[in-house]
Amino acid sequence: MEVSFFITIFLIGFIGSMISGMVGVGGSIIKYPMLLYIPPALGFVAFSAHEVSGISAIQVFFATLAAVWAYKGSGYLHRSLILYMGSSVLVGSLIGAYGSIYLPEDGINVVYGLLALIAAIMMFLPKKNNENLIAKEVHFNKAVAMVSAFLVGVASGIVGAAGSFLLLPVLLVILKVPTRVAIATSLAVTFISSIGSTLGKVVTDQVLYGPAVIMIIASIIAAPIGAKIGQRMNTKLLQIALAVLILAIAVQIWMDIFF
Repeated sequence: MEVSFFITIFLIGFIGSMISGMVGVGGSIIKYPMLLYIPPALGFVAFSAHEVSGISAIQVFFATLAAVWAYKGSGYLHRSLILYMGSSVLVGSLIGAYGSIYLPEDGINVVYGLLALIAAIMMFLPKKNNENLIAKEVHFNKAVAMVSAFLVGVASGIVGAAGSFLLLPVLLVILKVPTRVAIATSLAVTFISSIGSTLGKVVTDQVLYGPAVIMIIASIIAAPIGAKIGQRMNTKLLQIALAVLILAIAVQIWMDIFF
């Protein structure tokens, strides 16, 4: 393939992964539409929705791993919450990933659009979290955490998105977790979720390994950079950035579905 094609894929992976590390998402919410729309706009062969979801799944695995490593020792990783939500989201993502092979192309896009719309609405709801708390001081409802993580896992496994863009609103709005703890914990839970999503996509042969390798390299470089930036940003700015980002993606996906 052309060098310009690989440069395009690398830049998509780099930009998406840096933002994902900064605001606590796996990055597929950015890279999914970028992979879907940018290559054909530049004259390259378009990826199918199944191919994009497969590339996104395997890339998110490495992006979140790199970002979580950057949060090591920060005090923002909530180990108990990661265990409860991670185990539930892993089971759900395996079910969703295996079932996605039976969905039509438009079906995957509709699921993705619905997830982005729900996440956007949740992010604009008022939040009264104690932002001064660190992870070990945060308490949560275990049943609510597990059920919500399972549902996120099923839906996210379908689109190969690992569900981080929906996990964050759940952590912030439903479980009332402080922003920095939510971001770091979401990245860790997303990493666990991506194991199921990646395995499902690989087994069902939905991954193009050439573009995926380029995205992985970009993710490993960019995600830790974004995580370091996010640790220094004002929490309100982080929330606003994530809300606007998710809303923009939701609008783009639904415009494509209808028009």
